Amino acid sequence: MPNSQLIRPLVRKLHPYVYGEQPKIKGLIKLNTNENPYPPSPKVLAAIKAAVDGRLRLYPNPTAQALREKLARLHGCHTDSLIVGNGSDELLALATRAFVEPIPEGRVIRVPNRKRPGTRRARPSEMIQYFTPSYSLYPVLADIHGARKNPVSLKPDFSLPGVAELKRDGSWKFDAALTYVTTPNAPSGHGYKTSELEKLCRAQKGVVVLDEAYVDFAEENAMRLALKYPHVLVARTFSKAYSLCFQRVGYFVGHRDLIAALHKIRDSYNVNGLGQTGAGATLEDLKFYRANFKKVIATREWLSRELTKLGFRVFPSQTNFILVQPLRFTAQEWLQRLRAQRILVRWFSFPEVKNYLRITIGTPAEAAALISAARRILRNQACF
Repeated sequence: MPNSQLIRPLVRKLHPYVYGEQPKIKGLIKLNTNENPYPPSPKVLAAIKAAVDGRLRLYPNPTAQALREKLARLHGCHTDSLIVGNGSDELLALATRAFVEPIPEGRVIRVPNRKRPGTRRARPSEMIQYFTPSYSLYPVLADIHGARKNPVSLKPDFSLPGVAELKRDGSWKFDAALTYVTTPNAPSGHGYKTSELEKLCRAQKGVVVLDEAYVDFAEENAMRLALKYPHVLVARTFSKAYSLCFQRVGYFVGHRDLIAALHKIRDSYNVNGLGQTGAGATLEDLKFYRANFKKVIATREWLSRELTKLGFRVFPSQTNFILVQPLRFTAQEWLQRLRAQRILVRWFSFPEVKNYLRITIGTPAEAAALISAARRILRNQACF
């Protein structure tokens, strides 16, 4: 029997999530995975180093209790309204498993239309929906679970369609079991007002996850919606803004019934002890990080202006990255030309964004190096 026959048919057909390049070459300026260019607070580093002792032989707190208590004080909620995960990605996967029924094996789902009047409609309980473009992990999670995907396009400027517009169009399902909304949006960087998110949440019957991975660089956040509506969860992470990608710590805030359901299916000891220690120490030094947010935002605005001067189209951003449409060459060719200049940026092949580059905001020196490289590329092309 071939080994492939030992694998579930669903898994054999899966296309895995595509990660940003993790370079092996030294000296590359890495602006492709939205990491914070600044290291954690010295107090956080000290706390993590101090925890590297005899505790390493022990299991960590299974529910990250001390961290949840600090987060509860920060957000003005009860610890029962919080769950901590191995990055917010683990929690997105848990939400998929907890709130969505997989399509039964062997049952083919077709969307009915006038040409095929006898076909069967997918059940709302089996549906995961999201706007496109957005976090490319969402469709992967749906495929892994065997759920039906319902991607719906954002407006051409990456803004959210209004509820009335979604109702007129008919493709958006207000009874979908689970809806993911990346806010601010990735990969566009577009920020959304809490008022428009609230209108969408009020209209939804299923669970809504507001994925706020980049919210610390934005003008607004929607945390109050998780504390107001029993079907809304807000996802946060310590990776992007708090420089703890290496530790993998994220969390959900929401109604205790939803949180309790997620606790039932999470892995035991799912958050490592050093991660819990680092995240807890982070919350004790928020002043340090808020100063870093301002530095990232200032560099973002400078880089946007300089790229615009060179002729790039730069979309407004409320994240730690920008989406740009380059000139003279395709976005994919710019990706390679910048890499030849030892600068890594991100290009996606998805139709909605294949003409753009996503550029992480680095330090001022890294941003200046990017501008210098772009000028060299344009100057050299002009010589031919």
